[in-house]
Amino acid sequence: MIDIECLRGYYAMDRVFITAHTVERFRQRGIRARDVRHAVHGGQIIEQYPDDYPYPSCLICGMTVEGRVIHVVMSDEGTMSRIITVYFPDVDKWNSDFTVRKERN
Repeated sequence: MIDIECLRGYYAMDRVFITAHTVERFRQRGIRARDVRHAVHGGQIIEQYPDDYPYPSCLICGMTVEGRVIHVVMSDEGTMSRIITVYFPDVDKWNSDFTVRKERN
């Protein structure tokens, strides 16, 4: 299981990588790198994906600098992490605090 403190430690050591593709998604969604860092530092892991390939990942629910809820998917690659995607969660798919998925009908 991925530990949020481990991911925060990667940030502290400057070992969090963001691909050009992910940066483009940030731009399209109006999300900044500092929003992602803020979300990881103040957020919580709400889902674990231990079988993700090539590395386990998790979903973090946190807040942007301006206080909007965002979800961050990050890997744990042993000595570093990678931001896989970041998005504003859909109210139709998540509970009121965006930490539990609604059941599909």
